[in-house]
Amino acid sequence: MSDKKVWIMNHYSIGSYFSKGGRHYWFASNLMKNGYKPTIFCSNIRHIDRSTILIPKGKYTIGEVDGIPYVFVKTVPYNGNGLQRLKNMFVFYKNLLPVALQYSNKYGKPDIILASSVHPLTLVAGIKIAKKFNVPCICEVRDLWPESIFAFDKAKEKSIIGKILIAGEHWIYKNADALIFTKEGDTDYIKEKKWDTKQGGNINLDKAYYINNGVDIEAFNNSIYTNVIDDIDLETEKFNVVYVGAIRPVNNVGNILDAAKLLKDNKDIQFLIYGDGNQKEMLEKRIADEGLTNVKMKGFVNKQYIPYILSKSSVNILNYSNTQYNWSRGNSSNKLFEYMASGKPIISTVKMGYSIIEKYKCGIELEDSSPQDLVEAILKVKNMSKEENQKIGYNAKNGALDFDFNVLTDKLINVINIVMEGNKND
Repeated sequence: MSDKKVWIMNHYSIGSYFSKGGRHYWFASNLMKNGYKPTIFCSNIRHIDRSTILIPKGKYTIGEVDGIPYVFVKTVPYNGNGLQRLKNMFVFYKNLLPVALQYSNKYGKPDIILASSVHPLTLVAGIKIAKKFNVPCICEVRDLWPESIFAFDKAKEKSIIGKILIAGEHWIYKNADALIFTKEGDTDYIKEKKWDTKQGGNINLDKAYYINNGVDIEAFNNSIYTNVIDDIDLETEKFNVVYVGAIRPVNNVGNILDAAKLLKDNKDIQFLIYGDGNQKEMLEKRIADEGLTNVKMKGFVNKQYIPYILSKSSVNILNYSNTQYNWSRGNSSNKLFEYMASGKPIISTVKMGYSIIEKYKCGIELEDSSPQDLVEAILKVKNMSKEENQKIGYNAKNGALDFDFNVLTDKLINVINIVMEGNKND
């Protein structure tokens, strides 16, 4: 057992304060069970709906949920993903250091910092704050910035902005005491850049660790019975093809509609799409215009209802664009692990590197994401024997145990111990 103070910094962890779930909530909860004293630092504005924790004066306020202290850092409101959001990120970064100093004056300094992306400014702040307190900083990279920006064509790699972003990324990897990547193949990126020490670079990959996303199995299983959603489509005898997640270009949900169109005459198959995003209205119009009565757009649902929804699915779809993301390094999608925990077969419309679906034999990965290929995969699952279906379901459930947050937190504790031991010897 340890009484070490772990400060977790994640701009968007305010969502976990409301949902009582998510990566850093579950890390913090399990760290507490092991005697650690975690504190989560996050923005006071929630990304998903822009709801705000009011800060009457100063740059922060404190909340608590299930014994986990949250420090809400004052930021500025924003809409969309343009300059306003960039300003929001910068203000969070700028305010984090003074807030950390003020908080430490009241509650003591941390023993270690875990700074987590999505955006890299949190990692920069974490490293700088750790140096101020003379403690180690673990940087957790959940998305490879700026590679994902280049993939979406929001900046060019060879441009001045692109070069600045890459230089900043390199600085983070060099100055972090340890790196955690959520995809197994993310260290391939460092090798491709020739930044690793084996190729003459200055980043020692011995300090890089892999801890994927996952699921709280106990909470997931309890939710099936305690958070039931009233939805007549879930109670039918039809074969339910279920998609849960964002409806954005990278998710290519239009591909599911194309497949549904080809299966219009199969009256015992229906497509249930849960989620929201900037392509939702366009897809709803398509459903109406094309008379796709076998597709139901359910809109946004609270995360607490997802286990029940998935318990009623026949097959779960991981639907992605092949071109808007580099899938060769693996997948860290939260819904993959929820799908696995549901014990239902999974169909992925992209072939992943370091494939979890392949490793655990819990579904089908398609080389081509064409609608016809998706149709054939759906029919393959529908027509497979009960024994084969149950075996795939068992594999999925059993595989999910490796991504239970009890297991993932043990991996994090191992990294913390290694880093703190190394820091002691420096």
